[in-house]
Amino acid sequence: MLRLAVTTDSETFERMRDPLGARGIAVEHLPAKERSIRLTEAGESFDVGFVYPTRLMEGGALNARSPMPWVNGRGAVLTSRNKGGVVAALSRAGLPVPETRMLSNPVDESVVLDAVEGMAFPLVVKPNSATRGVGVAKVADADSLLGVVDYLNLVHDFRSTGDKSYLVQEFVADARDYRVMVVDGEVVGGVERRLPESLGEGRWKHNVHRGAEATAVAVPDEHRELAASVAETLGIDYLGVDLLAAPDRTLVSETNARPTIDHEKYATDFWDRLAALIRRTAERTEE
Repeated sequence: MLRLAVTTDSETFERMRDPLGARGIAVEHLPAKERSIRLTEAGESFDVGFVYPTRLMEGGALNARSPMPWVNGRGAVLTSRNKGGVVAALSRAGLPVPETRMLSNPVDESVVLDAVEGMAFPLVVKPNSATRGVGVAKVADADSLLGVVDYLNLVHDFRSTGDKSYLVQEFVADARDYRVMVVDGEVVGGVERRLPESLGEGRWKHNVHRGAEATAVAVPDEHRELAASVAETLGIDYLGVDLLAAPDRTLVSETNARPTIDHEKYATDFWDRLAALIRRTAERTEE
């Protein structure tokens, strides 16, 4: 039986263990954080890893002790985490993305204002590499923008802050929020994320970790083609592609190379496709 290392023990680990086990793949937990790592002792032997750990230093140590290929390796995780890099790569490939500016601190207020010249408020400010909607804010005018930037400057003043960049993006009004899952170049399903009425009016973020609800939807052909093109452009085999569908256009907002598995909302052959990708990855040269 193939041994698959999974560095998370959250929903994804629990959901994949039995279906992949039935397909000859043993799903085993390889913790990457909140532990000690005995660097001078050999690690466990795995045939393949699922997704490279979010903590890259610990991931590097674990992979050095137990070398293995990964379905989504370090490069894939870094590529997807870099929101600005994703926007630039997709734009260059001719794929639709929001108008975006990246700023790298420290910069003066004049640089910020010059960057957004010609963009219409409201605008969205987001840390370049945060996840789950953390730190994302909508600003209505230049003063609001500079106020949010003041807080980012405080965070970026700490030497330990690794990523000192942030994005300013156009706000896409009246857009529906979708997550489309791509496995090995094929779309296997999608969800629409909406805020429940109980959260009240005035909320606009649709992150599930912020209380949004994900409902399975039939993914239209144009969204399938767009999501598959995104995964191909970025070179990532297992990818969640976030789309904003406005009345007049559909844009790629972000991507996630560590998406939570929500298999009940995917196609019936999801587990077969994922198992095939894992087996093909195990046959690759170690990364």
